[in-house]
Amino acid sequence: MDPKAGKTLERIASESLGKCASRLSRVSGGQWTVSAFRVSLRTMRELIGDYPASGSASGAAVYFTVTGEHPFTSMVVFRPEDIGVLARGFLGGPILKLPDLSQAQELLFSELGNIILNSLLNALSGAVGRPFIPSAPKCVKGEIPFLLEALWSSMEPTDKRGLVTVKLDLRCGDAVTGVEVLALIPPAMEAELAALEP
Repeated sequence: MDPKAGKTLERIASESLGKCASRLSRVSGGQWTVSAFRVSLRTMRELIGDYPASGSASGAAVYFTVTGEHPFTSMVVFRPEDIGVLARGFLGGPILKLPDLSQAQELLFSELGNIILNSLLNALSGAVGRPFIPSAPKCVKGEIPFLLEALWSSMEPTDKRGLVTVKLDLRCGDAVTGVEVLALIPPAMEAELAALEP
């Protein structure tokens, strides 16, 4: 990814998701913080290789697609080992294992993903000076590689794209867990973001 675009993305994402973490801390039973940030150029296969196999354990993900001049996809990934703590932070009790998503589970993940992704989307929209209209958030369950494939649904697995990855941590009592926010940045948007950096 262009270094200038990467620098702009880091500033936009860290500021917007930092504010989002503060808002989430006020409405949940735990403390949210931004713990990691990375801008990279990846293929789908390279991204999936970053995630260790979880056996048959299922996670969940919420994702948006944005159409228009700068179409892109963004996603919040909930790993299997994180789901119980996230539930305790928002619902006051553990969520059962996930053979299927219940309505309460889907609503929790959809709302949390909606808050996080809209924070990033609004910041990107403000930076490039045009509104983005996302699809309704979609909540899906499955093993992590399957979930990540949704990011590349309109591309070949070997296509390289700019990728923003941000990790948000939740501390709830003695437990620390988190979610990962991923956004694929199309080349046209990358060029506009690079032009914003002096």
